[in-house]
Amino acid sequence: MSVFSRLRNGIPPSRDDCQSPYERLSQRMLDISGDRGVLKDIIREGAGDPVTPDASVLVKYSGYLEHMDKPFDSNYFRKAPRLMKLGEDITLWGMELGLLSMRRGELARFLFKPTYAYGTLGCPPLIPPNATVLFEIELIDFLDSAESDKFCALSAALLLLHRRLAICEEQHLVEPAELLVLLNLSFVYLKLDRPAMALRYGEQALLIDQRNAKALFRCGQACLLLTEYEQARDFLVRAQKEQPYNHDINNELKKLSSHYRNYVDREKEMCHRMFAPCGGGSSVGGN
Repeated sequence: MSVFSRLRNGIPPSRDDCQSPYERLSQRMLDISGDRGVLKDIIREGAGDPVTPDASVLVKYSGYLEHMDKPFDSNYFRKAPRLMKLGEDITLWGMELGLLSMRRGELARFLFKPTYAYGTLGCPPLIPPNATVLFEIELIDFLDSAESDKFCALSAALLLLHRRLAICEEQHLVEPAELLVLLNLSFVYLKLDRPAMALRYGEQALLIDQRNAKALFRCGQACLLLTEYEQARDFLVRAQKEQPYNHDINNELKKLSSHYRNYVDREKEMCHRMFAPCGGGSSVGGN
């Protein structure tokens, strides 16, 4: 029975009827700030270690005001969310505390009280004063402080090398440094679960040295993650040709073989279901 029906029938409202949706939600959430200013509800468990202080995070998020269905802020519609550094790029104190409690792959819902969100003034015209906000956050991956600094340094180094190459006639002096940066960027994007970008940088490395085993290996890893099995095999076989006794390359070929067998089995099963005769039907005109 709704609150209005209760009142019409002379029944006093229950305690739940007097609570707002966020108040009811907060009752089953975990207090991670110690003062119930940041509350958390895990939707999907993550794995590994929690986010480290000063890390850079790759997240998808949506922020909601109470009684509103559409988010006031979200990056779910962006093709590729950008890497954000804790303490610098994230402005909400509540989100920073929330992220420090998360693990890779985790999806969680948070309630941030005004002190941990937009404060007493809010953020006109979108956020009213003293607003409690709800955020759903998915932690895709994170880099610790050292890894994050390395990634930023690599990106800057690649830009400088390209500029240097444009004005320098001694290309043979610049290319070895550029090759190393491209290989490292490919590795970092594999770690961030961005195989398309990893493949892009790996292929750029191969333009400098088409027989480079590391570049071939990185491209093979990326293609395997993209389920481009024939391409993956081509890159990995070429890498194996350059380094026949490399355990990482040989193990990746074994992994590819296993993934490909599973893929073929699934395709066979699908075909079998599509073309299997229908059973249990009666013959037309049968008695």
